[in-house]
Amino acid sequence: MAQHERRIAGLGELWRLVREDLKTNGTIFEPGFQALAVHRFGVWKQALPKVLRLPFTLVYRLLNVFVRNVYGIELYLSTRIGRRLVLGHQHGIIIHPNAVIGDDCMIRQGVTLGQNAPLPGVWVGDIPAPRLGNRVEVGAGAVLMGGIAIGDGVRIGPNAVVMTNVSAGAIVTAPMSRIMLPPKRKPKPAPEATAEAEAIAETPAESPEA
Repeated sequence: MAQHERRIAGLGELWRLVREDLKTNGTIFEPGFQALAVHRFGVWKQALPKVLRLPFTLVYRLLNVFVRNVYGIELYLSTRIGRRLVLGHQHGIIIHPNAVIGDDCMIRQGVTLGQNAPLPGVWVGDIPAPRLGNRVEVGAGAVLMGGIAIGDGVRIGPNAVVMTNVSAGAIVTAPMSRIMLPPKRKPKPAPEATAEAEAIAETPAESPEA
């Protein structure tokens, strides 16, 4: 997929995309749907002439600030998002401006699609970000970094850190949690035994006979 931003040709296409997002995300009250609707609206207004674009830009910025600050979902205009994306839950979702997301994907809460630290003299916008194929599921808390390619149908488990390409149909999981049992405590002596030990300690030792 190309890295340039996707254009929405007209109101008809905008309405079709928003209706699909509504059907896949549930109701208009879902934060995921509202975030996607704002993103689609922002991409649509980019195709307008500059003179007509100004009032829509103001509306978009207000809505985008609301989605980011209230729902904790960061979506940028340059991010390429396919059809029927599902944002499972709000908060902690950060999608890089250069990221590409295919059709029928699912992203849950706490997911980051980011880039590696830029090198000196390299503009941040030139550094590639993750590219997701179609039908990719990303679990809660997962982190995808760098210009990696995630194939179609990949399932990424919760809290997984992915920094390499993943072939289509693969399953990526984080290391299993380690169960550590608490240390065994020594049983406390009975009160009678404790009193007897203290009495013995207080008894003066007898001097040996001459």
